[in-house]
Amino acid sequence: DLEQAYPQYDLEEDFLHVYGYLPARALAWLLPRPHRAWRVEEEHPELAQEVMAFVRAHGPSHHRHLENHFSSARTAGSWGTQAKATTRLLDMLHYRGHLRIARREGNLRYYEVAPPRAAVYEAQARLQALLLLVVRLYAPMTEFTLRDLVNRLRHGIAGIQGHRHIVPQMVKAGLLARADVDGIGYVWLAEEQIEREVDEQVRLLAPFDPIVYDRQRFEHLWGWPYRFEAYTPPAKRRWGYYALPLLWRDAIIGWANLSVSGGRLMAEVGFVNKHPTEAAFARELEAELHRLSAFLGCVSSPALAM
Repeated sequence: DLEQAYPQYDLEEDFLHVYGYLPARALAWLLPRPHRAWRVEEEHPELAQEVMAFVRAHGPSHHRHLENHFSSARTAGSWGTQAKATTRLLDMLHYRGHLRIARREGNLRYYEVAPPRAAVYEAQARLQALLLLVVRLYAPMTEFTLRDLVNRLRHGIAGIQGHRHIVPQMVKAGLLARADVDGIGYVWLAEEQIEREVDEQVRLLAPFDPIVYDRQRFEHLWGWPYRFEAYTPPAKRRWGYYALPLLWRDAIIGWANLSVSGGRLMAEVGFVNKHPTEAAFARELEAELHRLSAFLGCVSSPALAM
């Protein structure tokens, strides 16, 4: 749904601490990134300018357009593989802000020339603005996770200094608030107002949902160590290949593994403790599975195993 609406929203597809969708204003804090030579540049020194010229002349283009136009030069890809040089150059030019994602069609990203960028902010101001963005998304955050994010973000800002002290400085300035809970430090936006109403719904969350992302907070609040196990050998998996944390009211009480067979959504649900026996939970779990089934275009009612 987001991909279909993306061209009409004030969004950018880009890399913050992970790859995803960002408010367009965030690019003013992300760019310019430090200039480090990519291997593909060293191997094909003239090709980046030719790729830019092609996109400028033809408008939104995807990697297959370039492969058809240029020779099939190759370079090192991810995980020790080989990749088309033009595909890697699209990634590089996008990362540096010369190109932007105009739209997607399936798995194909269409690149276009990025518009001129606004004036560059001072390094410390850029890091502070990016931290406010991620804290707004993930708060309340444990200090452990926030330190990790500070470290990731500062690598994209040339000339940054004193990054280890920026969170205490923002707390002192009244931008962030901080408290200890059971000996664990938490940080959130000082201006944030929390809604205290509990949502009477079941939600199956993605492994990187903001509620799930901070693994230390997850274990502290709900008492069990959820892990993303897609890269774990099958024999060592505890939760499943792509287990979705199960949120009921204000607690994550279990997980679900989903698959589609014969046009029917198949759900296997597990619980940390005993599953709730109240009728409201059964009704809301069924409703969530029906929502996912409709989203996936399944033709039969979902099947549930617990």
